[in-house]
Amino acid sequence: MSDLQAIADRVEIEALRGEFTDAVMMHDYDRLASLFTQDGTVRLPHAYAGAVGREDMRAGGEQLQALLDYMVQTTHPGMIVLDGDTASGRAYMSELTRFRDGRSELNYGIYHDRYQRTSGGWKFTERVYEIRYLDDTPLAGSAPHPA
Repeated sequence: MSDLQAIADRVEIEALRGEFTDAVMMHDYDRLASLFTQDGTVRLPHAYAGAVGREDMRAGGEQLQALLDYMVQTTHPGMIVLDGDTASGRAYMSELTRFRDGRSELNYGIYHDRYQRTSGGWKFTERVYEIRYLDDTPLAGSAPHPA
């Protein structure tokens, strides 16, 4: 693989990770699901939750959104290891979440990722979220409400 191809692959994978966060923040679960291979998986071991395949991801995103008042998720660049048409990597996350039942969480974690080059570009084959810090102290702020 040429150096230019490796650079292009890294840029595409980083864009994929950013697209994931944007789809979550915009509640676009069709787009979120399209970022994974057909049999892609996402696992959230801390919540005993996960999804396998695009339909499951779409439904899981909608179910999660029904529980949330708001969520702010930020992706920070991590590492990427390329291996031909596959790759692995980590993305560092911060999430601020308030649930409709009044609970709230601030967490910092890591997505441990696997990627696959497809005819439609790089896709996730697996994302596993590991929380490294969790604060469930009630949040003092709130989402702004239209006047």
